[in-house]
Amino acid sequence: MSAILEINENLIRSHITRAVADVFKTMLSRPVELCSKSPQGVVDSPPPAPCEPAGKVQVVGTVGFLGDISGLIYLHFDLEFARLCVCQLLGMTIDELAEAGDEVINDAIGEITNMTVGSFKNGLCDAGFPCKLTIPSILRGSNFSVEPISSAQRHIYRFQCAGSTIVADILMKSGD
Repeated sequence: MSAILEINENLIRSHITRAVADVFKTMLSRPVELCSKSPQGVVDSPPPAPCEPAGKVQVVGTVGFLGDISGLIYLHFDLEFARLCVCQLLGMTIDELAEAGDEVINDAIGEITNMTVGSFKNGLCDAGFPCKLTIPSILRGSNFSVEPISSAQRHIYRFQCAGSTIVADILMKSGD
């Protein structure tokens, strides 16, 4: 049986919820709350709705995992919330961050994503699906979507934190 078929929705939801909550509580001193889960689909699921109205800049961290189960997790932040998270993480003011530039935001959001996906991956490993992480990368822009390949399962979760939305877009398939 394909490993991806052995992973159920409850396992995915519990691991991503725990991972996001732990990272935000530990690293950012902010609680998060799971507010919705979009319908699961293999091919026809819609791209995630942007966290903000069309035209708002998004900073999206992504980290992959490879093994018995392989996939990618995209964490979508609107730019203003990404800035607040980075300031909290690094102990900077908004003015200091503006002076430091976008590279600092990219690095910090990449690290927040890496920690979150690492925690999710550890949950998969504990459940009997060993895998390893890839390096983080960052997408920036507005009015874009991520479209999965036809063999991937997609799970989209929305979290609320400090009045902002974080979208966790998970694409997974068997690593065979």
